[in-house]
Amino acid sequence: MRRSNAARLDLLAAAFSAAAFFVAPPAAAAFDANGVALGASEDDIKKRFPSAYCKPLEWASRAAERRCDDAKISFGGAEGRVTFYLRKAVVQAFDVRFDTKDLDRVANQLKSRYGKPVSEVKEAVGPEGKVRELYKVLWENGADRAVLTAQTGQKRASLLVSRGNFDEEIYRVR
Repeated sequence: MRRSNAARLDLLAAAFSAAAFFVAPPAAAAFDANGVALGASEDDIKKRFPSAYCKPLEWASRAAERRCDDAKISFGGAEGRVTFYLRKAVVQAFDVRFDTKDLDRVANQLKSRYGKPVSEVKEAVGPEGKVRELYKVLWENGADRAVLTAQTGQKRASLLVSRGNFDEEIYRVR
C-alpha cells in the first residue's frame, strides 16, 4: 500500500508532536549580566566589559580569588555597577548594583529573562519605630541562584547571582 506525500507528512508531524511531548522542557536561561554568565572566563568579561578592572581579592576566600569591577554599565534599562568574582579563572558570582528608583524596570526585565521566580516577597523588617520594607526576589536553577534585594528608602538595590555556597564563603574569616 502506497501512501501519498500528504499522508507521510501527517505521520511525520504526528511523530514529531509525540516526541516533543516527551522531551523535557528547556532549562531556565542561564543567569547572566549582559551576556556574561556564571562559568564564563575573565576574557569573556573583558570582551563584554572592556573597561572592567580585574585584580586579586584583597582577602583570602574559598569562594573566589579574583574580582573584575566595572563602574558604568547599563543593566535591565538601569545604569549601575557590576563586580564579577572568579575562582580558578571561572565566574562564580556577580553582583549588580543600581538605583532603587529603577527597581521595577530591572525586576520586570529579570523576570522576562530568568523566568518566574521561586519566591517574591515584600516584608517589614526591623524593630518598632525603625521598620523598613524589604523587597526580595529569588530565582534558582540547580546550584545557581539569583537574589534581587532592595530596601525602600535606600539608594541602592542589588542583584547577587552565585553558584554553590558562594554567598556563605566569600566573606568568611579564615
